[in-house]
Amino acid sequence: MNYPIPSNQQEIVAMQTEPVDEELVAAAIAGVIKITRSEGRSLDQLMAEVLADDNLLDKVQRRWLSDVVAQAWECLT
Repeated sequence: MNYPIPSNQQEIVAMQTEPVDEELVAAAIAGVIKITRSEGRSLDQLMAEVLADDNLLDKVQRRWLSDVVAQAWECLT
Protein backbone atom coordinates (compact mmCIF):
# COMPACT_ATOMS: atom_id res chain seq x y z
CA MET A 1 0.00 0.00 0.00
CA ASN A 2 1.34 3.43 -0.92
CA TYR A 3 -0.27 5.26 1.99
CA PRO A 4 0.58 4.77 5.66
CA ILE A 5 -2.30 3.98 7.99
CA PRO A 6 -3.15 7.20 9.84
CA SER A 7 -2.69 7.19 13.60
CA ASN A 8 -4.63 10.33 14.50
CA GLN A 9 -7.30 12.75 13.29
CA GLN A 10 -4.73 15.18 11.86
CA GLU A 11 -3.29 12.49 9.61
CA ILE A 12 -6.80 11.61 8.43
CA VAL A 13 -7.49 15.27 7.59
CA ALA A 14 -4.13 15.55 5.79
CA MET A 15 -5.26 12.78 3.43
CA GLN A 16 -7.73 15.21 1.87
CA THR A 17 -4.91 16.67 -0.22
CA GLU A 18 -4.20 13.31 -1.90
CA PRO A 19 -5.91 12.13 -5.08
CA VAL A 20 -8.64 9.66 -4.18
CA ASP A 21 -8.05 6.07 -5.17
CA GLU A 22 -8.77 2.64 -3.72
CA GLU A 23 -5.58 2.58 -1.64
CA LEU A 24 -6.27 5.97 -0.09
CA VAL A 25 -9.79 4.90 0.88
CA ALA A 26 -8.49 1.63 2.35
CA ALA A 27 -5.84 3.48 4.35
CA ALA A 28 -8.42 5.98 5.62
CA ILE A 29 -10.79 3.20 6.73
CA ALA A 30 -7.95 1.34 8.44
CA GLY A 31 -6.91 4.58 10.15
CA VAL A 32 -10.41 5.29 11.42
CA ILE A 33 -10.60 1.77 12.82
CA LYS A 34 -7.16 2.12 14.44
CA ILE A 35 -8.11 5.47 16.02
CA THR A 36 -11.49 4.17 17.17
CA ARG A 37 -9.87 1.19 18.89
CA SER A 38 -7.17 3.35 20.49
CA GLU A 39 -9.95 5.45 22.01
CA GLY A 40 -11.50 2.30 23.50
CA ARG A 41 -14.61 2.60 21.35
CA SER A 42 -16.50 -0.33 19.87
CA LEU A 43 -17.51 -1.33 16.37
CA ASP A 44 -21.12 -0.55 17.32
CA GLN A 45 -20.16 3.01 18.23
CA LEU A 46 -18.30 3.45 14.95
CA MET A 47 -21.25 2.01 13.01
CA ALA A 48 -23.57 4.52 14.66
CA GLU A 49 -21.35 7.31 13.36
CA VAL A 50 -21.10 5.84 9.86
CA LEU A 51 -24.86 5.33 9.66
CA ALA A 52 -25.72 8.78 11.05
CA ASP A 53 -27.59 10.93 8.56
CA ASP A 54 -25.43 13.53 6.84
CA ASN A 55 -25.30 15.57 3.66
CA LEU A 56 -22.34 13.67 2.21
CA LEU A 57 -23.73 10.17 1.66
CA ASP A 58 -27.22 8.90 1.05
CA LYS A 59 -28.74 6.02 3.02
CA VAL A 60 -27.66 3.33 0.55
CA GLN A 61 -24.08 4.64 0.46
CA ARG A 62 -23.92 4.80 4.26
CA ARG A 63 -25.16 1.20 4.51
CA TRP A 64 -22.54 0.06 1.96
CA LEU A 65 -19.79 1.94 3.82
CA SER A 66 -20.88 0.45 7.14
CA ASP A 67 -20.59 -3.05 5.64
CA VAL A 68 -17.09 -2.29 4.36
CA VAL A 69 -16.02 -0.85 7.72
CA ALA A 70 -17.42 -3.88 9.60
CA GLN A 71 -15.53 -6.26 7.29
CA ALA A 72 -12.33 -4.25 7.71
CA TRP A 73 -12.80 -4.23 11.50
CA GLU A 74 -12.87 -8.04 11.50
CA CYS A 75 -9.88 -8.33 9.15
CA LEU A 76 -7.78 -5.93 11.21
CA THR A 77 -8.41 -7.76 14.48
